[in-house]
Amino acid sequence: MNASIIDPLQGDFPEVIEEYLEHGCMKCIAFNRRGTLLAAGCNDGSCVIWDFETRGIAKILHDNECSSPITSICWSKYGHRILVSAADKSLILWDVMSGKKITRIVLQQTPLQARLHPGSSTPSLCLACPLSCAPMIVDLNTGNSTLLKVSVSETSNGLIPPSRNKSSDGITSFTPTAACFNKYGTLVYLGNSKGEILVIDYKNGEVRAVVPITGGSVVKNIVFSRNGQYLLTNSNDRVIRIYENLLPLKDEVRTLDELNENCGDVNNSEKLKVIGSKCLILFREFQDAITKVHWKAPCFSGDGEWVVGGSACKGEHKIYIWDRAGHLVKILEGPKEALIDLAWHPVHPFVVSVSLNGFVYIWAKDYTENWSAFAPDFKELEENEEYVEREDEFDLIPDTEKVKAPDVNEDEEVDIISVEKDATFSDSDMSQEELCFLPATPSRDPLEQQDKCAESSSKLLDSNNTGSPSEEAGPNGLMMNHASSLLEERATMMYEEMD
Repeated sequence: MNASIIDPLQGDFPEVIEEYLEHGCMKCIAFNRRGTLLAAGCNDGSCVIWDFETRGIAKILHDNECSSPITSICWSKYGHRILVSAADKSLILWDVMSGKKITRIVLQQTPLQARLHPGSSTPSLCLACPLSCAPMIVDLNTGNSTLLKVSVSETSNGLIPPSRNKSSDGITSFTPTAACFNKYGTLVYLGNSKGEILVIDYKNGEVRAVVPITGGSVVKNIVFSRNGQYLLTNSNDRVIRIYENLLPLKDEVRTLDELNENCGDVNNSEKLKVIGSKCLILFREFQDAITKVHWKAPCFSGDGEWVVGGSACKGEHKIYIWDRAGHLVKILEGPKEALIDLAWHPVHPFVVSVSLNGFVYIWAKDYTENWSAFAPDFKELEENEEYVEREDEFDLIPDTEKVKAPDVNEDEEVDIISVEKDATFSDSDMSQEELCFLPATPSRDPLEQQDKCAESSSKLLDSNNTGSPSEEAGPNGLMMNHASSLLEERATMMYEEMD
C-alpha cells in the first residue's frame, strides 16, 4: 500500500487476518529485533524461521536429539543466535546463519520459558522459568545454573524458598513463576505466587526491592516494553496491570544502592517494599469486566502505545487491544481455535497469533485509501469525465520549468548499501553487524510432496471461506495437538488451584 494514500487518522493497530503460515504444528513464536524474521517452535522439536517480508521459509533448525515440543523461543539482540526450550527439559542454542547447534543443556525440570540476556550480541547467560521449580540463571557455556529467590520472609532478614502447594493426589509441587530481564539485563523482575514483583540482582542473588500487587494473585506473565519504561503483569485474578518504571534505564543498580542507604535501619521486608514503591508505580489495569476471561501471552506493541492480550478460553481465538490510556479499542475475532501464543511486530502494526492446531495467523491493518486526507482540494470522481490537458502538461520538462536549472547532481553516486539509523533502535551498537535477512536456499520437493501440495492447495482455498484452515485437519491432527498441550494444561491447573 502506498503510504501517500493512507489516512493518518486511522488507528495504528491490526484489524483483519491478512494471511496464515503453515508448517507442521507450530507452538510458539518470536520476532527478531527488526521484525524481518519470524521464528516458530514446532511440536516435533524443530524451529522454522520465516522471512516476514516474503512469507517464505528461510531456514529450518532441527536437532536429532530433540523431538519434543518447543515451549519457548528467543532471539539474541542482533539476531545471530536463537535459544529454544523444549518439553524434554533441554535448552538449545543455535547459530542462525549456519544453522548449527552451538550447545544443548538438559535441566532437571521442564522449562516453560527461556530468555537470552539482552545486553550482549553473543549472550552466554539465559533466564529459564521451569515448570516445577524457581526461575534460574543458566550459563550456556558451562551448563551451571543458579536458582533465584522467589519470596522474602516477613519475620527475618532472610529469604524463604519457593512457594509450594498440595495437588489433588497429595504430591507437593511448585507453582510456576514468571520472570524477565529488564531492558539492558542488569536486573531480573520476578512475579511470584504471593502476588509480588521482586527486583533481583541476579549476579549476587540479592532481592533489591518488592512491589506488592493488589489482590495478591499468582503472577502468570511478566514482560517489559521495548523501551523499558513500562512493565506488564498478568495475574490469576484475570487482570493485566501496567507499571511505570521509575528507575533510570542505564543506572538501575546504583540507584537501588542509594535508595537502600536512604532507608536507614528499617525492617528488611518493609525496607524492600519502600524501595519497591520508588521503582514501580501502577499505571493502568485492563480486564474484561463482563466475561472475566483469563489472558494468554499479553504484551506491548513495538512502540509501547498499545497493549494486547489473547483470550485463554478454549474454542475461541479472540485478541483484545487497548491503548495505553486504558481504552479497549478493538477485539479481533479469529477462527474457532484456542489461542496459545501471540506477538506484536517490533515496527509495523502486525500481530501474529498461534492457534492450538498449529497455524500462525498474521493480523494486519485494513487500510482505506483516502486521498483527500492529504490533498483537501482533491476531488474523487464517481465516473469518468472528459478532461482537456494543457499542451505541456505531460512533458518531461514543462515549458514553465525549462528555465530552471536542475538541482540534482546526476554524476553523484547513490549509496544503496548503507543502512540508515532508525530512531526506533536508537540504542543499537552500530559497530555490531545485525542479522536481518537470511539467504534463500530453495530445494526441490519429492514427487509425493508435490502431489500432496497440489491436493492441499484446493483445501486451503476452501478454508478461506470458513476462516480456519485447520477445519480440514480431522481427528488425527486434533489428537496430536492435544498431546502437545499437556504441559500447558498442567501449568494452567496449578494456577487455578492458587486462584
